[in-house]
Amino acid sequence: MLIQIIVGFLAALLIAYAAYRAGSLSRSGALGALIEGTLIFGLGGWPWAVLLLGFFVSSTLLTRLFGKKKASLDEKFEKGGRRDIGQVLANGGVASLFATLHFFFPGAPWPWMGFAASLAAVNADTWATELGVLNPVSPRLITNGRKVERGTSGAISAYGTLAAAGGATFIALLAVLVSPVPLWLAVFMALAGLFGALIDSLLGATLQAIYRCPQCNKETEKHPLHKCGTPTVQIRGWKWLNNDAVNLACSISGAIAGVLLLLAFS
Repeated sequence: MLIQIIVGFLAALLIAYAAYRAGSLSRSGALGALIEGTLIFGLGGWPWAVLLLGFFVSSTLLTRLFGKKKASLDEKFEKGGRRDIGQVLANGGVASLFATLHFFFPGAPWPWMGFAASLAAVNADTWATELGVLNPVSPRLITNGRKVERGTSGAISAYGTLAAAGGATFIALLAVLVSPVPLWLAVFMALAGLFGALIDSLLGATLQAIYRCPQCNKETEKHPLHKCGTPTVQIRGWKWLNNDAVNLACSISGAIAGVLLLLAFS
């Protein structure tokens, strides 16, 4: 096990450094990726590592491919495409926890389910964010169906919902390829992932802290300063519930849904 942890550390170090050099991670983000990668690679093994890499590589590629489409919406998002430690831990912290639980309960199926479902949820949310901007018409708020601007927290669209389903299914299919997971269980993983992404949208529309720039008269997640440099003013939500906290809730929701489905139907 010690050798596996050392190998996991070295593999995580290499990937985190490469991602930092490529501009996908900040320094703090690379540190977070090193910690998560060591736990998941070292305690879980290569099948667990494949799912983590599937999430990271696919989300990074989509960010690169459609970054220009989102450029006009940067003023709305709290953070940019270069992930810091808060984003890394919000997206992968729950997965790391389940990899650690697998170490203590090696024969139990639920740590793998919770791990896969948590990554399916954050992958679904990421794909929805990156591809939802391609929707030809304005999205609608998940709570009341009101049309809102692209990039608005809690907004959903046909493209975004399909992308979320695709992102969750992608992780579920990887889980089938790298482990003896029956197809029906993979369906549950995908459904749990989609559920987590919908919880993310619901929180974004209701409880997430949203601000307004008095100068630009625009809603934004950015605080304390807007992109233009003007201090932003909170208009709704809980101040502590920022985008990272919402992403963490997405991951937790997906994991809980996955484990509950497993326990209910196994």
